[in-house]
Amino acid sequence: MFEDKTYENILNDMLSRVSNDVDKREGSIIYDALAPIAYKLAETYFQLNNYVDLFFADTAVGEFLERRTAESGVERRPATKAIRKIVTTRPVDVGTRWGLEDTTYVIIEKISDTEYRAECEQYGTIGNLYSGALDNIDNISDVSAELTDVLILGEDEETDEELYQRYLEEINAIRYGGNVDQYREWISAIPGVGRFKIQPLWNGRGTVRAIITDANNQVPSQELIDLVQNTLDPYQDGMGTGLVPIGHVFTAMGAIPKVVNVTMTVVFEEGYGPADIQQDAERIITEYFSEINFEDQKFVPTTVRHAVLLSRLINIPMVRDILVLTLNGIDGNITLAPDEVASLGTVTINAD
Repeated sequence: MFEDKTYENILNDMLSRVSNDVDKREGSIIYDALAPIAYKLAETYFQLNNYVDLFFADTAVGEFLERRTAESGVERRPATKAIRKIVTTRPVDVGTRWGLEDTTYVIIEKISDTEYRAECEQYGTIGNLYSGALDNIDNISDVSAELTDVLILGEDEETDEELYQRYLEEINAIRYGGNVDQYREWISAIPGVGRFKIQPLWNGRGTVRAIITDANNQVPSQELIDLVQNTLDPYQDGMGTGLVPIGHVFTAMGAIPKVVNVTMTVVFEEGYGPADIQQDAERIITEYFSEINFEDQKFVPTTVRHAVLLSRLINIPMVRDILVLTLNGIDGNITLAPDEVASLGTVTINAD
C-alpha cells in the first residue's frame, strides 16, 4: 500500500517543494534538515504496512489474530494438561504429588487400590513424554510409584495457523439442528481429540457415529472415547441428555489401528549402521502416519504411500541409498479402511 514511500522518494518529494533558488544538494542546509525527517517518515510508512496486515485474518498474528477471530466467536484454544495413569505399590491418597524429570503429577482420582488417574501440573505436550519410576515428592513412607499410560494427551496452545484454519471453518460452516458441521464443532472442542470422522445413519435413522483419534491422530484411549461419548450423548436413549438433539443416538468409537511393519535395506555412509538411524527412521515414519491419518475426514479409505516414505527416509543424513523398502512385506502402497489409522509396528533396518 505504501511501497512507493521510500526514504529516497520522500526526500526527493520534499526537496521538490523547496524553491529552486535554494541550494538543495547533498550536504546543504535544507538537505541535511529534511533528510532525517524523510528517514523517520519512511520508517513510519513501513510500520503502517505492517499494521494494515494486522487488520486482516489471513495476515494477522498473535493477539491481533485472536481479536479478529473473536469477532466470530472463535477463541484460541489454550494449552491443556495430560492425564496419566500412576501405579503404586500400596494405596495412596488423592492429592499426593509425584515427579519425573522436569514434570510433576498430582493424583486426582482412584481407579483401583493401586491405580490412579493423575494430572500433569505442567501444561502442554511435555506431560505426554515420560514414563517410569516416579519421585516421591510428598515423602510418603513405604511406597513407590510408576508413571504408565497416557489417558488423555496434553496439548500445546493452539498456533496461529491452527486458529486461522478453525476461523475459516467457522465462517464457512452452517451449524444448525445437529447437522454434521455442528457435530464437528462439538467434538473438536473436546480436549485431547485429534481428527475424526462423522458417519450419519450408520446404524439406521437417527444414529450418528464419530470415529475419533487422539491429539497425535493415533488410536485414542478408552478414557478419551468415554469423554466424547458422555459429553455428546451419555445415555444413548434419544432423549437429548447431552449435546445431541432429541431423537439422535450418538456413538463414539476409536479409530482402529492398522499396524504397519517397515523393513528397509540401506546403503550407509562410511562408518554408520542401522543403529545410527533407528530413532530417526521411527520418528519420520510416525510423523508421516500422523500427517495422513484421517487427513480426509470423509468416510473414505486412506493410502499409505510407499514413494512418500521412501523420499523422506532417504534424506536421513547417514543414508546414501535405500535399496529395498517394504510395508508389511509389500513393495508398494497400503490402503487403510475408512475407520483405520496407520500405526507403526516394527522398523527393521538392514545394511547392504
